[in-house]
Amino acid sequence: MSTIQWFPGHMAKAKREVTEKLKLVDVVYELLDARVPLSSRNPLIDEIVREKPRILLLNKADLADPEKTERWLDYFRSRNMTALAINSQTGRGIAEIPSLSKKLVEDKFAKMRAKGLRPRPVRGMVLGIPNSGKSTLINRLAGRNAAKTGNVPGVTKSQQWIKVGPALELLDTPGILWPKFDDPEAGYKLALTGAIKDSVLNLQDIAAYAINFLRKEYPARLADRYKLEQVPDDLQRVFDEIGKKRGCLMAGGQIDYDKTAEVIVRDVRSNKLGPLTFDLPPS
Repeated sequence: MSTIQWFPGHMAKAKREVTEKLKLVDVVYELLDARVPLSSRNPLIDEIVREKPRILLLNKADLADPEKTERWLDYFRSRNMTALAINSQTGRGIAEIPSLSKKLVEDKFAKMRAKGLRPRPVRGMVLGIPNSGKSTLINRLAGRNAAKTGNVPGVTKSQQWIKVGPALELLDTPGILWPKFDDPEAGYKLALTGAIKDSVLNLQDIAAYAINFLRKEYPARLADRYKLEQVPDDLQRVFDEIGKKRGCLMAGGQIDYDKTAEVIVRDVRSNKLGPLTFDLPPS
């Protein structure tokens, strides 16, 4: 497997910015991709967030295998973590976020009231790796295009609080934590789901990973999508069969493996093989 180059400077800067801004919020929304709930988590998130109340939001749940999403939710909840499957594009599950947030900070707000402090909305911050759907989630919650694109440098006086109804405010900050690829497989999963650029890894390698995974976990869907009577054991033969069926041929009738790889990766990303989950929940 190809190695993904890792630049610790990105992580250090993101960690510093997020840690500083955490002091301003009551609850953290950790945004994950429901297809890769483990690979789309930042390994430092627990260390950064510590005891701060947190909700795990499994976004893009419509693209993930529903049975495996339920198993992931059970897994997180069995570890006393609040978890919710959502789709920030359609709004599925979004309405539950404010009430869940309020529940998580009940104790803190009760202490504030006991000290005679006036009630205020719950303040939250969304954290996630790039392309996890942070801006879409914020805009969906706010009911308008409130989240700016691009990074907001440092903690400044012009910090933007976005109102989400009377009970919730979101701090509009970059909230970006870069993934760290301790497990090379995680890189392939993130590339396959579009979280990292195709240029980082070889497209044929990404497609090969997809085929091997589908052959093991979703063989019937693989056979059905590409009209294969049976799925060959040999990876090259699978590529050859798909290349022929899809007309990915070069002069002389040879298989164009680059084009075949593009077809496979595009089909996975556009849900042509149905909803898929690449991180399997622990038994």
